Amino acid sequence: MAQTSFIHANQGILFAEDVSLETIANQFGTPTYIYSKNTLIQAFESFQKGLLKTNHLICFAVKANSNIAILNLFASLGAGFDIVSGGELERVLYAGGDPQKIVFSGVGKTVSEIEAALKANILCFNVESRSELLRIEAVASKINVKAPISIRVNPDVDAKTHPYISTGLKDNKFGVDFNQALALYLEAKGMSYIEIKGIDCHIGSQITELKPFVDALDRVLSLVDQLKKNNIHLSHVDIGGGIGICYQDESPPDFDIYTKAILNKIQNLDVKIIFEPGRALVGNAGVLLSKVEYLKQNDIKHFAIIDAAMNDLMRPTLYDAYHEIKIVREQDTKLQSFDVVGPVCESGDFIAKNRSLKLKENDLVCIMSTGAYGMSMSSNYNSRGRAAEVMVDRDKIFEIRAREKSSDLFKLEKKIPL
Repeated sequence: MAQTSFIHANQGILFAEDVSLETIANQFGTPTYIYSKNTLIQAFESFQKGLLKTNHLICFAVKANSNIAILNLFASLGAGFDIVSGGELERVLYAGGDPQKIVFSGVGKTVSEIEAALKANILCFNVESRSELLRIEAVASKINVKAPISIRVNPDVDAKTHPYISTGLKDNKFGVDFNQALALYLEAKGMSYIEIKGIDCHIGSQITELKPFVDALDRVLSLVDQLKKNNIHLSHVDIGGGIGICYQDESPPDFDIYTKAILNKIQNLDVKIIFEPGRALVGNAGVLLSKVEYLKQNDIKHFAIIDAAMNDLMRPTLYDAYHEIKIVREQDTKLQSFDVVGPVCESGDFIAKNRSLKLKENDLVCIMSTGAYGMSMSSNYNSRGRAAEVMVDRDKIFEIRAREKSSDLFKLEKKIPL
């Protein structure tokens, strides 16, 4: 997906769709996450375009952005959901998601999470270990239902992405070793409270090459053939997500090229194809609006201290990730190299380093491509309330999450008698 396109200049001022970013700052303050309703719709429909003649399900990866309004929008478009916790299950159901379009991934599913998912009648558990399979059967037998499962296979394929978001190698914690998967399927086949539905594979995130997806699918399909020979017939193949976006100069495959490559491999199978995109649908549909509090310099550095910090946007600190920064109102000031940093008391609190920018104190800045793993990874470190979230729909603005107040942060805490 192309870089954030709903942000554009009008007479030297940045707009989100038809709304000035200055208007949003005046009404909601900063830092504020801004999402484009029409960009979200366009992304989903573009992904789905090449799949309309196939038996498919697009399950949005909730961990990328779990705001209720965004989940509700995707549910209205017919999306399913890939969840990794009981909390995400509750969010999806509250947002109007169809439980029969939910797949439950993650390596550490608890007894209570499994029970809640079974009672909700979800589509499938993506099983990540033998121990988990045994636990799911035990919980299912306790409430006397059959648990629908697929096994998440680790194909040992290098996704060529950041090591923290690579999930398909042998030294990653995810999935069942490819060489152990057949035996686990055979064991599952003999379990009274387990119903085998499919097979799952997910090799990582922000993948910008087609080859890792194809290589992983080849391994998965070879296992599907082995399962057939053992009289195990699947109703779906879940190929995961992970397709990247353009943050700077990356060139991920277009959705149509990606889906065509997958369909060419899988067209002879009479199964539903499940995709689990996250970042690809929301990453470039969101930005983070912030204000310059101070400019500071020493002998070697110029710093722009903004009111957004690592607790608001963790990706630069965690992954050394790049996000483009744009000035909301054009300036005539001198172009200088800045480290753009936040107020959190950590040297690792930065948004960008060595960026050429024209800045003054109190300027508004727009941090691009933050719709994925921005708000969903935010925290209250340094007792900072999390940012507000708004969605624009042409010239309309909707507050979809109010800014946290200080009192919100300690309302669950209690003093003890002294």
